[in-house]
Amino acid sequence: MKYTLLFTALITLAACSEQKTETITDAKPAANEPVANAAVTAAQQLFEKFNAHDWAGMAALYKDTTDFKDPSLGAGIVKQTRQQTIEKYTALQKMIPDIKDSVVAMYPSGVKHITVEFISKGTGPDGKAFELPICTVLTVEDGKIAKDFTYYDNQDM
Repeated sequence: MKYTLLFTALITLAACSEQKTETITDAKPAANEPVANAAVTAAQQLFEKFNAHDWAGMAALYKDTTDFKDPSLGAGIVKQTRQQTIEKYTALQKMIPDIKDSVVAMYPSGVKHITVEFISKGTGPDGKAFELPICTVLTVEDGKIAKDFTYYDNQDM
């Protein structure tokens, strides 16, 4: 019973809290890690470019060829060039012109990795509004995104 009460209290607190972007870090950077985390910077820029529908600018944040895990690309890791990234998101914008992402939280892990929790919103081709919770794990190498592993429930897509 006490666990049920605790769980109910936590759910109530979560439901009443404001939704805002936050960066969550558990560990302090090592002495040799730069204070400005390259992964955080890359993630912030990625979502700024995405929400501006600046696909060329967004693609420039990636390495020439990047490893993607994305249900929309099929199973496993798929290598994509910057041009293919531009083409993918241009097609997405044609299908969902008002698509926007709202970052819920960023979870950095060292200077090379960051997990971003966000909600993608827009109006589908059927005219219905949607909200899709997504989680992306980015790996940044030499200032560019080298891996973009994205997870979401695509059962209804």
